[in-house]
Amino acid sequence: MEFSHIVHPNQHKIFTLRVNIHNLAHITDQELLDKFYLHRDNQLLGILLQRYTLLLLGVCMKYLKNEEEAKDSVQQIFLKVLTEMQKYKVNYFKSWLYMITRNYCLMKLRNSQGKISKELNDFLPVSEDIELKAEHLEKDEILTLMEMALNELSKEQKTCVIFFYLQKKSYQQISEQTGFTLLQVKSYIQNGKRNLKLLVQKKIKKRNV
Repeated sequence: MEFSHIVHPNQHKIFTLRVNIHNLAHITDQELLDKFYLHRDNQLLGILLQRYTLLLLGVCMKYLKNEEEAKDSVQQIFLKVLTEMQKYKVNYFKSWLYMITRNYCLMKLRNSQGKISKELNDFLPVSEDIELKAEHLEKDEILTLMEMALNELSKEQKTCVIFFYLQKKSYQQISEQTGFTLLQVKSYIQNGKRNLKLLVQKKIKKRNV
């Protein structure tokens, strides 16, 4: 007896399917699909999904670059598969599963990057001179450059800029949390914002070469 871990669509938690995997090893994906749609037995779907667990994990790692996040995503994809397959019939399971996994990862990345881009855009509107120098670049590209530039600031400047603009903390709160004086906090924020603009302009100029 072997175990297959899967997410139940109604309970939203992992349970363990107790099925004899060896007895089903010779059955093709299509046969498992047919049996699933005939009996609506989630154990059969669990076996089918288990065959592709490593594939899903590999795809998620490729896009997300984080093992724990990838593992969590695989479980969420299992849940999505269970839900979707109750709604309509899937004919080409492997290619469909890959598409579901890829789209899930891309959506997760877009949501994450979109949040960062929006925050950056909120606190540092793209100045006219940057826009003029980057007419051929999409605004999303400029925001990506801003995110990269943020990581190139000094540790002190980056910390204060993130606290002040992204986390909406006051000078006093930043001072208490970092140990910097109020004068230092103000200086790091002002210089950080100026340096961020200069770094973005430098990156745009390099792309234009």
